[in-house]
Amino acid sequence: MLSYGSVAVALVHRQVMVVQAARPHDHRDRFLDVYTFAPFGERVFLASDAPCARIAARDVLTIFPDTDIFSMPAHDVLELPPKAFGEFSELTARNQRRYESLWAACKAKAMPRRASRTRRTTQIALQAM
Repeated sequence: MLSYGSVAVALVHRQVMVVQAARPHDHRDRFLDVYTFAPFGERVFLASDAPCARIAARDVLTIFPDTDIFSMPAHDVLELPPKAFGEFSELTARNQRRYESLWAACKAKAMPRRASRTRRTTQIALQAM
């Protein structure tokens, strides 16, 4: 599944991040040890505050091919190729849309309760008159 140093995009603490395998993993592993990188600029990612993480294998969104060339200008900096960065951007946008739709559904579900409570209060006030 992931060899040492393989780069992927995964959900870490409900955020889409670039990760790099800290050791080899196979398809039977339920958890993966990875180094995490947070976006810094156009195609540039910095090691996050907690660089080592253990994530569930199901949280991996995509694995970039080992043939892609990822440059590391410094020890804690990772630069993605344009195609890989485009895929990261798409996955980030998809995750953002998902959370926005969940929030909208939650708000819509809560709104009728408030309206019905106001309606009941108005009806009780009218009956008292």
